[in-house]
Amino acid sequence: IPEVAKTPGGGSGSGKDENVVNGHKEGDANPFAEYMWMENEEEYNRQVEEELLEQEFLERCFQEMLEEEDQDWFIPARDLPPGVGQIQQQLSGLSVSDGNAEDIARKSSLNPEAKEFVPGVKY
Repeated sequence: IPEVAKTPGGGSGSGKDENVVNGHKEGDANPFAEYMWMENEEEYNRQVEEELLEQEFLERCFQEMLEEEDQDWFIPARDLPPGVGQIQQQLSGLSVSDGNAEDIARKSSLNPEAKEFVPGVKY
């Protein structure tokens, strides 16, 4: 059975029961503790707004940095004069044919029994 709120001073009991006012016992440290954040609402709002502005500022800086990076990068389609693209296409079409690898190996003057080359080591 829930306690019934008693009006202060209106109890006929022996005083052993704690009076309950607005759902809070009289012995509670602060009956308005859950609403104390409202005391500093302006400060809280200012902090949140400051954080949002800082986040927006960082996003703008990051976007500017990306745009600057794009300008610094060498993009052939954008940065080379017209006509160079054709040369690039022709060059990409070229390939070195390996012919017959066994034939090349037979005609080679390299020593297949030689030690592996390690730069800086003298044999």
